Amino acid sequence: MTEEHRELLMSAAREVSFETGERIFNEGGKADRFWIIRSGTVALDLHVPGRRAAVIETLGAGKLLGWSWLVPPHHWHLGAEAASPVRAYEFEAATVREMCAKDPVLDHELYSYVVGVLARRLRSARVQLLNLYAPHGAGEVP
Repeated sequence: MTEEHRELLMSAAREVSFETGERIFNEGGKADRFWIIRSGTVALDLHVPGRRAAVIETLGAGKLLGWSWLVPPHHWHLGAEAASPVRAYEFEAATVREMCAKDPVLDHELYSYVVGVLARRLRSARVQLLNLYAPHGAGEVP
C-alpha cells in the first residue's frame, strides 16, 4: 500500500485496548469495524458444536484483525478474543468503505491486501481443523 493511502487510512483510526480474555467479536455478529494490532495477541476461534471453540490462529503485532466488514453481508465468520493485553488501531468499516468508493486505487490496494490475509487464514483454519479432527498427520501441507 502506498504511503499516501496508509496515511489516509490512519487518519480514520482510533486507538483502543482489550484486556486478556475480553471478547472482541463473536462469530455471526455484525462486522462493522476492523483493527490493526499494535501489541499483544488475539486468538481467532471457530464455534464447534458440543465442544470448546477451536482456536484457528493467533495474531500479533502488525496483523489485521477482521476482514468480514469488507464482504456483504458483513457478519463475522470467526470469533476473536484477546489472548493477552491488546492495543490496536480501530477503523469504522463504513468510513473505510466510503474512502474506497472515492478512491479506486485505495479500493484495489485494500481488497488485494485483505484477499491475501483471507487466503492465509483459510489455509491456517484448514490445517488446524484437520490436525484437531482428522487422523494424525492429515493436516500436514506438502
